[in-house]
Amino acid sequence: MLEFLSTVAGSNGSNPDSGSLIDKDGSLLDTYSRTVSGVARQVSGAVVHLKVQKPNPQTKSRAQGPNPQNGGSGSGFVISSDGFVVTNSHVVNGATHIEASLPDGRSFHASLIGDDPSTDIAVVKIDGDNLTPTRFADSSNLQVGQIAIAIGNPFGFQYSVTAGVVSALGRTLRTQSGRLIDDVIQTDAALNPGNSGGPLVDSFGQVIGVNTAVILPAQGLCFAVASNLVKYVVGKLILEGRVRRGMLGIGAQAVPLPTKWLNALEVPTKGGIQIQSVESGGPADKSGLRAGDVILQFEGKPVDTIDTLHKVLDESSIGRNVTLWVLRDGQLKSMVAVPMEMR
Repeated sequence: MLEFLSTVAGSNGSNPDSGSLIDKDGSLLDTYSRTVSGVARQVSGAVVHLKVQKPNPQTKSRAQGPNPQNGGSGSGFVISSDGFVVTNSHVVNGATHIEASLPDGRSFHASLIGDDPSTDIAVVKIDGDNLTPTRFADSSNLQVGQIAIAIGNPFGFQYSVTAGVVSALGRTLRTQSGRLIDDVIQTDAALNPGNSGGPLVDSFGQVIGVNTAVILPAQGLCFAVASNLVKYVVGKLILEGRVRRGMLGIGAQAVPLPTKWLNALEVPTKGGIQIQSVESGGPADKSGLRAGDVILQFEGKPVDTIDTLHKVLDESSIGRNVTLWVLRDGQLKSMVAVPMEMR
């Protein structure tokens, strides 16, 4: 029995394999650490700390004077050698002054190129040389469980690094403008106020998303706009200063269809968009749409939620004839409208 115990425990009374297991675990941890620290060194030089001044929504006071200002801060990251910086729309929207600081101590006045509240993405520009731009990854190749590293300025602590994994893909997130952002990345890399607009990067140091939101009462529920959507929006903002979207000029709400209409009309949807009001002189008004109509299809696509209607009213819908199938007085009616550009 003693010989058996000695054989199992080894000459020093311990498991002979425990040392190798510890060495292996240490090696794995060191590999992970080297990845995160390497990415931090690679990307941190491109991360920008933004200090923003906005008009104070409160009424003016004697102490503040006629033009009081609200201060705020956020993050951003350089995407080109000529100084374009990506951040969140909610960080810079309505700003009267934006100051951008780099890790090397340089500070610049940043000018707003354009922002898109519907995706919470904005672009500002700084005039500087020797900038270190980041590169975008293809977010369609992301996999749940892969490393996700966030770099930003939470609570003013500049250039902080947190790491985690991609927790889920294909989430949707509602912005302050009321629209849904599709293709949102969920991550457990810790984010806090001030991280907004900073990059979420992969183990190669490529940007896979723009950090945009945190569910404050929860832990590990953080969200980033996927890089493929960011690239599209950023391109539009740089070239045109905005992302164009169509509008019909209606006030509407989603409604379920009564069973009798579903059976009688044999429509491929269980709901539609009921028009509550029509803007005078707008596309809907000109097309003959009126309050009470229920839009069931847009160019052959079922529309049963406001979000679905927002999606189909994209740039390609502006200024062209689109066919709508509408339920009016118990009858299906085909109508043609010409969406105008949303301003």
